[in-house]
Amino acid sequence: MLSRLGALLQEAVGAREPSIDLLEAFVEHWKCITHYYIESTDENTPAKKTDIPWRLKQMLDILVYEERQQTGAGEAGPCLEYLLQHKILETLCTLGKAEYPPGMRQQVFQFFSKLLAQVQHPLLHYLNVHRPVQKLLRLGGTVPGSQTEKEEVQFTTVLCSKIQQDPALLTYILEGKKMVSRKKSSREPSTLPREAANIPDKDDPHSKAPDRSSGGAQALSPQPPAEMEEPGGGAADSNLITSLMGLCKSKKGRVALKAQENLLLLVSVASQAAATYLVQSSPCCPAVAEHLCQLYQALPTFLDPADIAALEGISWRLPSAPSDEAAFPGKEALAAFLGWFDYCDHLITEAHMVVADALAQAVAEKLFVEILQPHLLHVSEQSVLTSTALLTAMLRQLRSPALLREAVAFLLGTEPQPAAPDDGPRTLCAHLIGHCDHLSDEISITTLRLFEELLQKPHERIIRSLVLGHLEGRHYVARGSPEPESYEDTVDLEEDPYFTDGFLDSSFQPSAKHPPAPPTNLDGKTAVTEIVNSFLCLVPEEAKTSAFLEDTGYDTYVHDAYGLFQECSSRVAPWGWPLGPTPLDPHEPERPFFEGHFLRMLFDRMSRILEQPYSLNLQVTSVLSRLALFPHPLIHEYLLDPYINLAPGCRSLFSVLVRVIGDLMQRIQRVPQFPGKLLLVRKQLMGQVPGEQLDHQTLLQGVVVLEEFCKELAAIAFVKFPPHGPHLHLSPPREGHV
Repeated sequence: MLSRLGALLQEAVGAREPSIDLLEAFVEHWKCITHYYIESTDENTPAKKTDIPWRLKQMLDILVYEERQQTGAGEAGPCLEYLLQHKILETLCTLGKAEYPPGMRQQVFQFFSKLLAQVQHPLLHYLNVHRPVQKLLRLGGTVPGSQTEKEEVQFTTVLCSKIQQDPALLTYILEGKKMVSRKKSSREPSTLPREAANIPDKDDPHSKAPDRSSGGAQALSPQPPAEMEEPGGGAADSNLITSLMGLCKSKKGRVALKAQENLLLLVSVASQAAATYLVQSSPCCPAVAEHLCQLYQALPTFLDPADIAALEGISWRLPSAPSDEAAFPGKEALAAFLGWFDYCDHLITEAHMVVADALAQAVAEKLFVEILQPHLLHVSEQSVLTSTALLTAMLRQLRSPALLREAVAFLLGTEPQPAAPDDGPRTLCAHLIGHCDHLSDEISITTLRLFEELLQKPHERIIRSLVLGHLEGRHYVARGSPEPESYEDTVDLEEDPYFTDGFLDSSFQPSAKHPPAPPTNLDGKTAVTEIVNSFLCLVPEEAKTSAFLEDTGYDTYVHDAYGLFQECSSRVAPWGWPLGPTPLDPHEPERPFFEGHFLRMLFDRMSRILEQPYSLNLQVTSVLSRLALFPHPLIHEYLLDPYINLAPGCRSLFSVLVRVIGDLMQRIQRVPQFPGKLLLVRKQLMGQVPGEQLDHQTLLQGVVVLEEFCKELAAIAFVKFPPHGPHLHLSPPREGHV
């Protein structure tokens, strides 16, 4: 018995089947599949319980084995020739569409995927391969949420991998022609002369193969997809892109994620021609942008800006909202929208430059201009509030340069326009700046957050349009006068309310006398010690409370300011900003200076800090701190140097603060027990004592914010003006050291 078994094994190993036996076996398996449809009468038996899956596997194994035995590289074996010439893939596509027996579509997807993945011979160039592939893609794309989603996404994975390896395949798989037009073209021999002459048009699996000696080789030669060219350039109703988009919307998380990865692989093709074809002859960019718009329109009419801001960390790989966060109406819809926006941003980052630019433009046109802009300009406060908060959330997630460029153009306009003080809101940016000074404090806070987020983006035009464009020329500095010899020369003591005679007779005195002559460095910049002390001494001692509490000194801001300044400096480093301001020409006549609508709004808000709600004051000072961090010499000078000689009618941040202090000195005289109440309010804000309503609470909270803001500006000035020069390689300062 053992000897007989050994002989059989030896015979199996030693003997090699001739290729004709492989072809006979291949044809036999295929005939058995087709005979099933002739002989079977049971329409309810699932395909997996028939011998169809086994026979398809045998056919695939034969094709793989045959290819391994081929001696000539790139030659198609007899079995592969039979598969192509007899349109077996076309027939399988028809059987899958009929879904008979039940589950046949799943078997067809699996066979196509394994065939394309395991057979190394290039197949997708052949008409009798890429045409059934296109049909199978349409078959999957027309059944959303089908039971074959897993097989469909595996099929698209193979196709996208093949395109990544050979971008020329893109034109064979993506269609540019409608189904009706393609059928009409297939009936016309003039359209496909070589294919029509050598390949039968019918999908009969028993049709005879053409004679290999005459037309077989020509039938097997790769042919360009002539049916893809359409004079109108219209995209097909369903193809690889639409199939992937349908799978991206799947309720099954793994299927959707894999489809998104496949689409990402597709748009990152290295070929310029393939990328151009993807943009011009496929619905890729419009489909991605359209889905983003659909998710936006599915959001509730009103969403709390606090809920939107709290929903951070949404990634396209994990689009669902974290379960540990508090639920609110529309949370899942918001997470889906932000997740897809993050995916669009990632697509644009990884895509070929041609695709990235087109997709960024599609998102800007469809979402920003057509949907978001009307909401931002709407008369409804709810609409303005929700759309502004959503735009802020999108900016926070935005990373791709192309989409950032489109967002900046959307917000600031395409052409920089010089602003005048009396100009009305002509652009979206002007309207948004107006919203920062809105009657609704909530709209003002939300819009200020938008600008704070915008200022953190790595695009020079943002800071140049909002601030630097108005500071160039230094027209805020008085012309024709020498540099001041002392600080007193820079302030008119007769007019400034901080130094009026009324204060000299009262019990409230300035906390420290200003230095008589601020020393300067060799480069002409005011010494950092004098700048820091100017801000620290601005608030009088009677209005300070940080000395009564621990860990509330100026030094607590230095570490944070240092980190933020380093981050800002690295972001703007490629912009090549100068190290110092352009010297003034003393003979140049003075020109009217306008700080721009953005700075004017911030200064106006800052001048009302004693009258505004606490949360609004925090946001105003937060935006000003972001501006002060920029390492540009004009911003240094205008926002942080107290000793500049301002031109008549001009104001700087320091001059605004001086006038606020003057207003404060008048107000606190009318508040009984001011120091005790101020300390109590600070403790309430720090959560050390229970909150209770007090008289003059808005004023008291404004004083606390004012003191902290001056300390923050002092810290920023310190890290920007170290002894060895501004924005060089800094060492972290010691706490408490000035």
